Amino acid sequence: ETLLKVTTMKKDDAETKFAMASKKLAEERERLNVLLLEMQQGQRDYDALQGEGVKVTVGRLMAFNSFFAWKRGQIEEQQNVILKAKAEQQKRLKELTDVMSYLKSIEQLKEKRFREYQAEAMAEEQKMLDEIGLQLSARHKGF
Repeated sequence: ETLLKVTTMKKDDAETKFAMASKKLAEERERLNVLLLEMQQGQRDYDALQGEGVKVTVGRLMAFNSFFAWKRGQIEEQQNVILKAKAEQQKRLKELTDVMSYLKSIEQLKEKRFREYQAEAMAEEQKMLDEIGLQLSARHKGF
């Protein structure tokens, strides 16, 4: 019974850790989406500047180039963060499934032992009833 309680607590803990890992993964994916939107907006700004027919200076061109390089770096870094978060989520999922499998086996063992106990109790009760029946039968024959 204590093992069952401890394992149930471990399962609850594993569920919490999995939920936290899943939440972190979702947050990191959202951060990547923001970075991609910022990159797209930068590209739209650059395209709009070219479309206006305004002379693009070397300084402005270098500024856009720096911006795009910086954003690409951020996006690449964020993709690595997402890979790590995904790996963490998978690790937590495996821990959760392992604990749940162990908990299920403990519950099955507990049920099996309970059925065995019931069978033993029924056998013991039947034995007592048989003895009482024999005693009553012997007394009845004795009269």
